[in-house]
Amino acid sequence: MSIARIQSFAFAGIEAMPVEVQVQIAPGLPVFLIVGLPDKAVAESRERVRAALTAMGLALPPRRVLVNLAPADLAKEGSHLDLPIALGVLTAMDILPVEEMAHFAALGELSLDGKLAPVSGVLPAAIAASARGLGLICPAQQGAEAAWAGDIGVLAPPDLLALINHFKGEQILPPPPRGVLDQSESGGDLADVRGMETARRALEIAAAGGHNLLMIGPPGAGKTMLASRLAGLLADLTPREALEVSMVHSVAGMLTEGRLITRPPFREPHHSASQAAIAGGGNRAKPGEISLAHCGVLFMDELPEFPRAALEALRQPLESGRTTVARAAAHVTYPARFQLVAAMNPCRCGHLFDPARACGRAPRCGEEYQSKISGPLLDRIDLVLEISPIPPSELLHAPQGETSAVVAARVRAARARAQARAQEFAEAAGGVLSDLPSNNANAPTDQILLLPEAKGFAEQAAERLRLSARGFTRVLRVARTIADLACVEQVRRVDVAESLAYRHRMAGRANVASLPGPTMQRRGS
Repeated sequence: MSIARIQSFAFAGIEAMPVEVQVQIAPGLPVFLIVGLPDKAVAESRERVRAALTAMGLALPPRRVLVNLAPADLAKEGSHLDLPIALGVLTAMDILPVEEMAHFAALGELSLDGKLAPVSGVLPAAIAASARGLGLICPAQQGAEAAWAGDIGVLAPPDLLALINHFKGEQILPPPPRGVLDQSESGGDLADVRGMETARRALEIAAAGGHNLLMIGPPGAGKTMLASRLAGLLADLTPREALEVSMVHSVAGMLTEGRLITRPPFREPHHSASQAAIAGGGNRAKPGEISLAHCGVLFMDELPEFPRAALEALRQPLESGRTTVARAAAHVTYPARFQLVAAMNPCRCGHLFDPARACGRAPRCGEEYQSKISGPLLDRIDLVLEISPIPPSELLHAPQGETSAVVAARVRAARARAQARAQEFAEAAGGVLSDLPSNNANAPTDQILLLPEAKGFAEQAAERLRLSARGFTRVLRVARTIADLACVEQVRRVDVAESLAYRHRMAGRANVASLPGPTMQRRGS
């Protein structure tokens, strides 16, 4: 009787949980059993392993082959356990050396001819293997992805036979190079947006502070065009952010050719997406769009058309920066620190405020349509912008605005000021600043220094508008971003006024124009 042990992993969110594949070949009736809470894909591994060995001219011994996936109380899902099971069987058959296999973890799917097919989760598995002092064996197509884990021995064979020949010394598998950096840009240049000065200003504020943005306007007013240019205003991801985002995409099976994501992701799901598609879930608790947009932008066009459950699922992640998929067997947590950008029409027909084309049900049509966005969700949106269409005659003569590169430079400078301020407060408090970048969208209120006149004006406005504590805090955060863009240390009255001008003013809400004293002169859009 012989027993072999091979290391592999199961996944709980983006965390790779160690799994030991134990293979025993013992006397008894010929049978191939897999135990240890395998799902259907894992249970079918025995047929793929049997076929792969047959393709190489090998056969399972006519004995009892038992595979145990330890720990036995952890559910095992996916086809990535094919390779470690096959390696365990080959080691128990004395075809592969026990000493060599003890230094590697493995994952990969086997084809019937013995070739290795890509699987999801290679990057977090490689990081977990490196933390345990192990190398990693993975499919050839994903060797570049595993190489990003750092100082780790990676074997990326194209098939099972090449791996056997490597350990026998008949063939040498070279270490795979790291994948390239994915620096693809989303959307076009902001210079393409003619006129719409207020909209451009709101977009710059949203980018500088990481604030959530909602645009309301008739069809064709330019809402989608504006949103698509937001990603070009954002700075590159930090190394830790790039690693986190890439791990999420790796678990989702979307990290192609080992490309490490270095630009903020821009996700734009269709409004027919379900709650599980947005927040994460399904039979295998896969990451949803809010996790795929981690450290980036989630653009939701036609916001009221999304299912109500999907919209309400955004509320907690917008506050906590993570989402938890709760199941009876386990709770899986994914990171979800994203910036929400949404667009919607003022009513179902889209022409609520157009006297020439307004429907006969106005204003009730608009009230019913806008009521699909709940108050708690709306309260989490920092900037609400009403976009009016530009007449074609003005559009042709409107001068070209600043390019994305010019605006992005101001955005980076504002974010640098926010990061430096957070660092200063952390040092003054005797703490350590998180290595994740800070922005004003999640800044504590004690970091927002207001001039006396600005403080009094903000308090008076909050009472007049009946702002919630969350809404009042978000107004101050937007004002802090506006002050950073103006390169001033303390928030001024005019900064608070401009921030209030962007606060939501849906039906039944007070208007900023009713505040006492001067307010910001809003530029026409």
